[in-house]
Amino acid sequence: MSSELIDRTPVPDRAGVIIPWTMPADRPDRERLSETSGLVEALGCNLAFLRPENVRKPSASHLLSGGILERLREDIAASACTLCVIDAALTPVQQRNLERALSCKVIDRTGLILEIFGLRARTKEGKLQVELARLSYERSRLVRTWTHLERQRGGQGFLSGPGETQLEADRRMLDRQLASLKSDLEEVRRTRGLQRSGRRDAGFPVIALVGYTNAGKSTLFNRMTGANVFARDMPFATLDPTIRRLELPGLGDAALVDTVGFITDLPTHLIDSFRATLEETLEADLLIHVRDRSEDSDEARKQDVLSVLRRLEEESGQPLPPIIEAWNKIDLLPEDIQETLRMSARAGLQETPAVITSALTGEGIDDLLALVQHSIQDELNSFAVQLSPSQGAARAWLFEYGAVSEETVQPDGRTDLLVGLSEKHEGRFRSQFPDVELFAQTAS
Repeated sequence: MSSELIDRTPVPDRAGVIIPWTMPADRPDRERLSETSGLVEALGCNLAFLRPENVRKPSASHLLSGGILERLREDIAASACTLCVIDAALTPVQQRNLERALSCKVIDRTGLILEIFGLRARTKEGKLQVELARLSYERSRLVRTWTHLERQRGGQGFLSGPGETQLEADRRMLDRQLASLKSDLEEVRRTRGLQRSGRRDAGFPVIALVGYTNAGKSTLFNRMTGANVFARDMPFATLDPTIRRLELPGLGDAALVDTVGFITDLPTHLIDSFRATLEETLEADLLIHVRDRSEDSDEARKQDVLSVLRRLEEESGQPLPPIIEAWNKIDLLPEDIQETLRMSARAGLQETPAVITSALTGEGIDDLLALVQHSIQDELNSFAVQLSPSQGAARAWLFEYGAVSEETVQPDGRTDLLVGLSEKHEGRFRSQFPDVELFAQTAS
């Protein structure tokens, strides 16, 4: 009998991928091909082939037709693919018909992203959000296919119609599951609200990192806080929001939040399901938009991120916090382009304040922290305060919860302070120290 061990490691799926396009303006560029390849890799599949296909007349039944469909079928068979990814939106009927024609599992862009999210979710909250998105997606794709699965007939006689069908039973079952998940996530939302209130009551400014997936947010987060969150050069390395304490010179402690990355054509199911997480961005005092400036499509990706943020703003009725930009991955650019970006950031000619950074080498981190501090201070109201020697408790409070920019000790022992306070902390100070007068300072 052979003593060789049997390798029981599952064999990764082999995936064939096409990106359909119709109009010349929609033809995928190198960045889109690279992004799709990265998504397939993030799913743990071996990529057999990836190519764009010009679909002049999309078929209502298969999306693809004629020679394109036949060529795809031959390539799937020749490459022994177990998965076909259509990087576009498929209707339920198109997906079902393509699976029959290709004799393998077929998923579209939304299904691909959902599969990746399912692999990445680690916390209970993340798994709840992914499951809600998956069930919402599946419910929208229930089609009347198996009429022979009708369970009973309603009424009596030959003219009576079918009773409950398998389709109706599945829809009812999914509705029950969705209602349960939404209830669980509502509890998560309440818990997050209490945690945010606790941070605000403690006087911590909240700063959230946002940006396109794989822009380097988690690596930058680790660099700024000394944390060790999972960071890898792949899409959606971060799903579950992580919060760490960040020390800002002159302002004290702040809370830095690492959030899930955005992507082109981010599925609606995901935005809705991850609302409890995305609320962290709306509740922040400042957003740092992390941009991968080494990408040729950086500007288009910026617009994708801003469109998601604007949607959240419209749906919540809550204005977005101020935004600054971290022009990241500067180390991947030629030296002449690096210098051009440095000059542009220093000149401040762009609408949004920005600094260049390399999360990998640490370049620009101090400049980013200084810009964060300056941006938060700009949102504070400035007050002049005069304290007597017996009012040391008020002085200590202002140094802990305010941004003290000047302190002058007079010959008679009195102390003059210039301090920035948020509206909430102004109210707390007046309540706690009613005998100390705050003199509002207007910007010069």
